[in-house]
Amino acid sequence: MIATAHSFFSNRWSSAATLVVAGALQTLTFSPFHFWWFGPVSMLLILLATLPLPAKKLFFAGLLTGLGLFGSGASWVYISISEFGNTPIPVAVLLTVAFVAVLALFPALAFWFWGKLAKGSAVRRLILFPAIWILGDWLRGWLLTGFPWLYLGTAHTDGPLAGLAPMVGVHGITFLIAASSAAIFATGWLISRQRHTSAGIVAVAALIPWLAAPALNRVDWTDISTKPISVAAMQGNIPQQIKWDPEFLKDQIVAYLGMTESYWDTDLILWPETAIPIPQDQAGKIIDHIKENLGEESTLITGIPWYGFSERAGGFTYHNSITAIGNGEGIYHKQKLVPFGEYVPLEGVLRGLIGFFDLPMSSFTQGPENQAPLIANGTKVMPFICYEVAYPDFLARNAVNSDLLLTISNDGWFGDSVGPLQHLQIARMRALETGRYMIRDTNNGVTAIIDHKGQIASRIPQFERAVLTGEVFTATGSTPYMMTASWPVLTLALILIVFVRERVIPKS
Repeated sequence: MIATAHSFFSNRWSSAATLVVAGALQTLTFSPFHFWWFGPVSMLLILLATLPLPAKKLFFAGLLTGLGLFGSGASWVYISISEFGNTPIPVAVLLTVAFVAVLALFPALAFWFWGKLAKGSAVRRLILFPAIWILGDWLRGWLLTGFPWLYLGTAHTDGPLAGLAPMVGVHGITFLIAASSAAIFATGWLISRQRHTSAGIVAVAALIPWLAAPALNRVDWTDISTKPISVAAMQGNIPQQIKWDPEFLKDQIVAYLGMTESYWDTDLILWPETAIPIPQDQAGKIIDHIKENLGEESTLITGIPWYGFSERAGGFTYHNSITAIGNGEGIYHKQKLVPFGEYVPLEGVLRGLIGFFDLPMSSFTQGPENQAPLIANGTKVMPFICYEVAYPDFLARNAVNSDLLLTISNDGWFGDSVGPLQHLQIARMRALETGRYMIRDTNNGVTAIIDHKGQIASRIPQFERAVLTGEVFTATGSTPYMMTASWPVLTLALILIVFVRERVIPKS
């Protein structure tokens, strides 16, 4: 099979095109497309295109794969830069291309390392492939604040491997997809060499997790309460262009108060990220009005900037925050800030160059670690603001002492693109990994209630001013993934690397 692949991909242009297409196919596994089966197909195409290549060409192969994936799956950032960042179109295009290219460097570096470890052996490459892929994903998830988006395992919120998420998390599912593709390749290679027994063993081993996972999806790893908590989540659909305009401040607050008018006695009322677009030290009258109208057993949780003295920053600073009002308490400061949207790297150099580097409220400070959950009528609600929900290990660690998960966002930055739909699917994976209900409240969609199996219990349409009502249930206990995070799969990847380095494996 390797010889056949070598013949088919001997033309560098067909090989390059295959890698770009393989990367782009992974985007189709995510929302709104949900073609999860393109994941193994993509991985198999990558193997077919890369195993015949000399090691010195693997860096470029990884780069092409990354360009296909991030060019198709993350180029929605152009909308933020151009439409809402007041950036000229040529500059916005250039910045989007640069963003995609930087992300593509992660698979490029992983593939380069792959070639170094394999030492010219196609068999080594095949064994190492799942380990190299997952280590590249992991590195991308934290280096330079990280971009933990488009992890292939996320596609299985609606796929057959969903049952494994509470055990191994998104990285574990991605590892299994890569390993399955390598096993398919190995099966074909063994058959071509008349080693049918070995081929059968490899094929059966590869199939077992796919057959077992649907049964595991029926297992409840956490204890779900039977007592419902009523929820009303406000989707204000405030245009991004006026979000931070002082002239429209009153209109925004009146809109949210008006939407809440019929729901003051609901157990848990939610307003989205920065629904109150002024710091808490200036919003006293608004907060007092909310307290006066809330029912005795009701809690309103809202996004609101926070201004005050911060020991972490060594002075007065702003935080992107969320606070509980009424029959609850607590305030949470966002820890995972979005570069340029919430803080500007090299601020002294970049500020003022173009509109994108001067976005409103782009001077936030990172919140401290190990913050306590919010309390709402005795329920421990662990909040995550926007981008934070994309970090699997971060969320799992913080969810341990919670009864319920909450994420608020303002995906208006991404317009009518696939970005907000991908964001919703990521939130669903986090609920599935932790075995907890999650409420997702956004400015313009998608606002939804997600159950402990990662399924959408209820939602309201995007780009409409609407109220989502429903019920959620608290959870106790932890899933295996919450206790270990991604360390088991990362350790397995390292073991594979050590195994391949220590053993004498033939070159073909």
